[in-house]
Amino acid sequence: MDIVRIVDEFSMNKDIFKKLFSGLTREEYLWKPEPGKWCLLEVACHLYDEEKEDFRARIKSVMEDPEKSLSPIDPPGWVADRKYIEQDFNNTVEKFLMEREWSIEWIRSLVNPSWDNAHDHPVFGKMTAKMFLSNWLAHDYLHLRQILGLKFNYHKHLSGNSLSYAGKW
Repeated sequence: MDIVRIVDEFSMNKDIFKKLFSGLTREEYLWKPEPGKWCLLEVACHLYDEEKEDFRARIKSVMEDPEKSLSPIDPPGWVADRKYIEQDFNNTVEKFLMEREWSIEWIRSLVNPSWDNAHDHPVFGKMTAKMFLSNWLAHDYLHLRQILGLKFNYHKHLSGNSLSYAGKW
């Protein structure tokens, strides 16, 4: 696994997230395709919390002491518990982008990191720091797809036209 490539992807994704979250109206970032689905504000809040409390924290923990219990997280529960829908969209995006920059700087600053240290995860079994890193990048891709889906469906909602000519979503 090429750590440098992954960190370069994190950096590129940071710019993509920034562009995708830029210039949106309140209506756009609060729009939901149906009840129970996330809006762009909730996605941004989730990315911010995951950046600081999940991936970076877990990699650091596994590298330092793989036997130590990982701090509990509850991403689905955080949506309501942390009142994502009441957060300031632009502030949340800025906080996420800052956390992402810190993550990139932190990974690049590591000297002889213990990427092969493994934690016995209660759901996923043995997970190395490398596996957490790889899953972090995959998490980016999943949410980039989600954001594009929300933008596509919002456009479809506004246009009132068939979008079949554009191609199959």
